[in-house]
Amino acid sequence: MSEWISINNEFVRKEDAKVSIYDRGFLFGDGVFEGIRAYSGNVFKLKEHIERLYDSAKSILLDIPYTREQITQIVVDTLHKNQLNTAYIRIIVSRGVGMGYSLDPFVCHAPQFIVITEAFEAFPSHLYDQGLEIITVPTRRNRSDVLSPQVKSLNYLNNILVKAEAIVAGVNDGLMLNTEGYVVEGTTQNIFAVKNNEIMTPPCYLGALEGITRNSVIELSERLGYITTERTLTRHDLYTADEVFFTGTAAEIIGVIKIDGRLIGDGKPGVKTKLFFEEFKKIVVEDGVKI
Repeated sequence: MSEWISINNEFVRKEDAKVSIYDRGFLFGDGVFEGIRAYSGNVFKLKEHIERLYDSAKSILLDIPYTREQITQIVVDTLHKNQLNTAYIRIIVSRGVGMGYSLDPFVCHAPQFIVITEAFEAFPSHLYDQGLEIITVPTRRNRSDVLSPQVKSLNYLNNILVKAEAIVAGVNDGLMLNTEGYVVEGTTQNIFAVKNNEIMTPPCYLGALEGITRNSVIELSERLGYITTERTLTRHDLYTADEVFFTGTAAEIIGVIKIDGRLIGDGKPGVKTKLFFEEFKKIVVEDGVKI
């Protein structure tokens, strides 16, 4: 259990970790974040996560008050402070306190930089053997030309509504479509389909986040002799796939065995889903930054 939170590179106890109610992250969702995993003393793909954090911040004109090297050290120090070598890590950068309720972002001069580390489990362990049931939800993905899905902003309401609709429907997760009706992703996961040995995933320009785990699976597929194609997918493509699986930092790789009441394949996580998960577990302790 995490006892210490890093706020602006200073440690405070969890119960004392506070930001102002006038912080723009709280008032407007004005900020960015990254979710990262540490496995057995290795922070997986930390460099890539930090680069994505900087890209998100640049896109919304937010200056991060630390260098990449400093952020790396803060993450490692926070894990050490909490005596964690396997954990979920959340980096949060808000624009800080502004001028009352003004939307003007340029009056903020002190961004808040927070690192949280916690022991973590995304889905119950039995679901990795059993697989997930999901439904297509009514809420559509935000249009990419309005707010890029590559910006991991603190305004996560689009994803929250999708999760809420899935829970109300009594299933594990939701499937998001874009405004044209094409498959995008889950609540916090990218999605892959397998059909006749072809591995497919939606292109990011349709509204999907370019996930770190997503890219790792694409690299793994090539290493294992498969080719992953980025292509437009409809719900029909998922319904008739041999396998469907989600990927994400929190979820890792997990099979989807039922969508909108249709069994996928034989109703169990597929061979390639299991293979990718096994191979992924090998690289998470190797590719990253040592604690």
